[in-house]
Amino acid sequence: MRPVTDTLSLSSLTPPVRDAIRGALLSWFRAGHRDLPWRRSADPYRVWVAEIMLQQTRTETVREYFDRFLARFPDVAALAAAPLDDVLALWSGLGYYGRARNLHAAAREIVARYGGRFPQDAEAVAALPGVGPYTAGAIRSIALRQRAALVDGNVARVLARLFALPLRPQEADGRRALWQLAEELVPEAPEAADADNDPGDFNQALMELGATVCLPQQPRCLLCPVSEVCLARRQGDPERYPPPRPPRQVPEVDRVTLLLCQGGQVLLLRRLPAGLWGGLWEPPTGEVDPRGPHQALQRLCQEQLGAQLPVERAQPLSPFVHLLTHRRMRFQPYRLEVAAVPPLHPQGEYDQLRWLDPSRPAALGMSAWVSGLLGRLHTPRRVCDAERTT
Repeated sequence: MRPVTDTLSLSSLTPPVRDAIRGALLSWFRAGHRDLPWRRSADPYRVWVAEIMLQQTRTETVREYFDRFLARFPDVAALAAAPLDDVLALWSGLGYYGRARNLHAAAREIVARYGGRFPQDAEAVAALPGVGPYTAGAIRSIALRQRAALVDGNVARVLARLFALPLRPQEADGRRALWQLAEELVPEAPEAADADNDPGDFNQALMELGATVCLPQQPRCLLCPVSEVCLARRQGDPERYPPPRPPRQVPEVDRVTLLLCQGGQVLLLRRLPAGLWGGLWEPPTGEVDPRGPHQALQRLCQEQLGAQLPVERAQPLSPFVHLLTHRRMRFQPYRLEVAAVPPLHPQGEYDQLRWLDPSRPAALGMSAWVSGLLGRLHTPRRVCDAERTT
């Protein structure tokens, strides 16, 4: 890399500085990087699925899901033709289930509007359900070989340190500055089809650097290919950038849930498509009642099942906590064993019901808290120490 001693500034990224950063990162990335399954092909479908899965999810977690998902849905036509229940079932445990619903909706749109071929036009890519600016930039640069920038958490950290930006990426000024830098730095698209994919490789280099070298804590500056340029390193305090977001209060939400059991099976309901766990299956769940648990369960049965059940016989199980990024869910489960049930009609937040043998899990989309709760049915316990699920 050409030595760069110019002071980097947001307002003037000179061509020599820009070219030095590009050259150093491209050489470093092409010399060796992590072998990730979605990097073994530039097929737009694979890149798209991977980028959707990687949103707010650790790379190691996505590794466990990506190959299984591609084996079941090898192309966009297979994904579009599948029932949403099948898609959510393979997504179970990955979280942020709106991503799976949007992925399925976008696959159907690609088949219906583009004959199953991933669109090439920038506006068409950005208009697909679930595709935001970062995902559009990744797909266009990596799979379509177009000049398109991207900024995710790793890229934001790298750029904030390179330029010692005292701006938070979550705020409007910070987002605007980081995207401006990313757009100025990304190389031109190759003219020849067999040429190196400079925009795609450069964007992946930025992400790779943030994931493996420019870490949030204890960055490995001695291994960084652009350390000579980095203003934060010159200042001697790279962890100062980007400024941390101010602490926020995470709201706590209390819920009561009913494990209605009959003949070794448990009742599950499917949530309506929209919302936090839209389209997933769970035991009937509702709000707590200040008058007591029996009143809460009675209201739950009336509002969600359209039936009266002997909830006074329900036995409490250990409460547990399920942590989400934006809230802390506290569940109090109850188990009610019945010999017979009246006709049940899913309503309120639910649209379907089915009975499931918990010892033989079906291919249903379920959140992690539901899978963990069903696993406890064989050894139910009364209220004791709170348990934590993730």
